[in-house]
Amino acid sequence: MQNNRQTYTKNEATSWPIPNYWDGLALILVLGVIVILVLGAGEMSGHYQLGQEIPISLSPSQLPYYALRSVMRMLIALLCSLIFTFTIGTLAAKNKRAERILIPMIDILQSVPVLGYLSFTVVGFLALFRGSMLGPECACIFVIFTAQVWNMTLSFYQSMRSVPEDLKEAAAMFHLSAWQKFWRLEVPFAMPGLLWNAMLSMSGSWVFLVASEAITVANQNITLSGIGSYIASAITHADKAAILYAIITMFVVIFLYDQLLFRPLVAWAEKFKAEESASEVVPVSWVLDLFQRADFFQHIGEWLSFLGDAFVNVKYFRRRKKTLVLQVISLWRRLLAFSWNAILYGAIAFALLVLYHFIFSALPSSQSSRVIYLGFVTATRVMAMILLSSIIWVPIGVWIGLNPRASQIVQPIAQFLAAFPVNLLFPVVAFLIVRYHLNVNVWTSPLMILGTQWYILFNVIAGTIAIPKNLKMAVSTLNVRGWLWWKKLILPAIFPYYITGVITAAGGAWNISILSEAVSWGNIQLHAVGLGAYITEVTQRGNFPEIALGITVMSLYVLLVNRCIWRPLYNLAERRFQIR
Repeated sequence: MQNNRQTYTKNEATSWPIPNYWDGLALILVLGVIVILVLGAGEMSGHYQLGQEIPISLSPSQLPYYALRSVMRMLIALLCSLIFTFTIGTLAAKNKRAERILIPMIDILQSVPVLGYLSFTVVGFLALFRGSMLGPECACIFVIFTAQVWNMTLSFYQSMRSVPEDLKEAAAMFHLSAWQKFWRLEVPFAMPGLLWNAMLSMSGSWVFLVASEAITVANQNITLSGIGSYIASAITHADKAAILYAIITMFVVIFLYDQLLFRPLVAWAEKFKAEESASEVVPVSWVLDLFQRADFFQHIGEWLSFLGDAFVNVKYFRRRKKTLVLQVISLWRRLLAFSWNAILYGAIAFALLVLYHFIFSALPSSQSSRVIYLGFVTATRVMAMILLSSIIWVPIGVWIGLNPRASQIVQPIAQFLAAFPVNLLFPVVAFLIVRYHLNVNVWTSPLMILGTQWYILFNVIAGTIAIPKNLKMAVSTLNVRGWLWWKKLILPAIFPYYITGVITAAGGAWNISILSEAVSWGNIQLHAVGLGAYITEVTQRGNFPEIALGITVMSLYVLLVNRCIWRPLYNLAERRFQIR
């Protein structure tokens, strides 16, 4: 009897593995995530007219749908933040002239309050996508993007400036081009710190969902389906049960994207740590284990790795020999730099002149003195809260970073606490202030730092984790203990990361001041003395010259503090405490 069974060569039999049951589970997981994301994205394009009311139901059955819409916006904003981080962070780290412009711009932009962005961008997006739901959706995503991107960019910038010299020498010995060095050395080295800041950015987005999904600008109310609008409606109606449902939903959502996204990435990024010896406890992820056991998906991963190598080694970006035609004479280089600086400073002067005319053509000059005083009050609150947070969270962050098991336990808890919108605590604070006749100027101050203290904690954790294990072992062998251990090892090692966290936390505290200095719960309205309360009040009235004045003063305060305090400390950290 003839045997009709088909035979295969060795290469044919091994090139396409037979799927196993792990592949089936992985396929179900992948298809489920894709279907959910497609359903969420499909609702973003529809018809919309300004003034059209989108009803928000406080029924708990609507919360899964609202959660999907909110997470879709945050993921899109996170993707945009990564693209911005890789381009702007790299440019600032590689180019001195660009650094002098970009870093102060980031310092200013991260201090601009959410209402400031909304006031001037909503109109633009609505005009760009006239009659489409993409207008308010893009405005909301842009606001979430501004809440995510700054700490990621600063973290990546700091990591690129801190690459050890021996790794740079190794890259030079292998003759890596700038493109190859970026993907083979600098991105992997920055990956652990970038992941921690991405987690924090994702968590911090929840704080601004209320402002971005329930927009109130110039007496116009725009609501988008999402948890932020649900929380805003619950606060307006003083519905305690709805607030509880929102908190439970947020806990479930944070748990899901921690398990499906961030925990696999943290376990995968473990291989990028610059250590000579392996960690005693490595992060684990059931999702990563699932795909590593799925033969077919492992094969797909090999093909993706091949495409990644081709992308990194593309010939167009390889180093080319310099020719006489491309060599620039030093005189022309100086002339070009002078022309660039003249154009730049001229553009800045012209913009400031236009801004001055826009503000003081409608407002008296005496108004600026009052706003400057309000800014000083808010600046005092910010500095006091940053100092208090540092005293609390630096020792805790170091302990977490030195204990891998504790890090795995604390990570999801810290993510949830960082994601917990501080505006859900505002009703409690407002009730207590009214009930016990407390000073609103004092007791609203902690609300300013509750949402941004996590920048300090997460950056300290990232800095502690980045300490090479051989260095820790050497210190342990020398029996260094107590204050000497902090002075010679921990504080110098985490100092660059700490300053990055402080800069971001301070900028975030300025931003949250618009929420913390003007709290409400139902009919209770409390306003503290400060610049944040001033910006909230004038934004609700739609007075654009006063909005511009408040944002300008806030930006100048942030720029002054960063230039005089934080940036010199950052340069000190880079110069004296970089591990080489």
